[in-house]
Amino acid sequence: MNAQLVSVICLCYNQKPFIREAVESVIHQSYSPVQLIVVDDCSTDGSQEVIHQLKAQYPHIEMLLLKENMGNCKAFNSGLALAKGNFVIDLAADDILLPDRIKIGVEGLENAGNGYGVHFSDAELIDEKGAYRGKHSDSHPHNTIPQGDIYRDVIQRYFICPPTVMFRKSIIDELCGYDETLAYEDFDFWIRSSRICKYQYTSDTLVKKRLVRNSLSSHQQKYFNRHADSTYRVCMKIMNLNRNKAEQRALQKRILYELRASLRLLNVWLAMKFFSLLISNNRKQYGQ
Repeated sequence: MNAQLVSVICLCYNQKPFIREAVESVIHQSYSPVQLIVVDDCSTDGSQEVIHQLKAQYPHIEMLLLKENMGNCKAFNSGLALAKGNFVIDLAADDILLPDRIKIGVEGLENAGNGYGVHFSDAELIDEKGAYRGKHSDSHPHNTIPQGDIYRDVIQRYFICPPTVMFRKSIIDELCGYDETLAYEDFDFWIRSSRICKYQYTSDTLVKKRLVRNSLSSHQQKYFNRHADSTYRVCMKIMNLNRNKAEQRALQKRILYELRASLRLLNVWLAMKFFSLLISNNRKQYGQ
């Protein structure tokens, strides 16, 4: 039986110091075949020069150099349009796949049974220089990580390390890609995909996640950030996707958390929106 093709979409935006290591971590995987698509979102730091060098060294790399900055979600969708694999990995250009990441992910999803569409794992945390800073499981122990139908869990708490996620292409196709109106994709993808498929977790450490200053995730706790507004819009989606009172209670917990965070960051306008959403969810929950 022929091995199934896996497409890795490596997204780069001003990540010149890290892009080579990210790309070569894909090239040196123990699994094949792999389609590697490098998408540069109009970097201004010389990243594209490095990508051209990598293309000359590894001709099978497919590169897409965007002429204007589109943002993470739209840039990913541009790469997704080129993807031919049965499975997809969204790899940031400052993260690193460990050698067996793809192999273990494919085997896991193939053996998991019907309904499983997403695989995720533990991760090693490193700093900008590559020094070890711990593991994702240090703060999210393996025995606390749910599997299978995780929709309600995803609503109310964080436990997935984003760069460890691998999914069937059929799932992202059914979702019509990432929502390009959002500032970030993780929470929205987890919500929408967990509504239609099951998740499988492995305690293996399969990815190195780099902790970088001024990264997209580092802006989550800043004043008046677009990230928080995107979270509000995902919560609106959740209210429409929920099917029972337990899921509505999970959303209530999430909204209260985000409302407090908005007030702490002096984002009063967004706090008012979350408060309005809380009232709407409570009315739905109690049949009013």
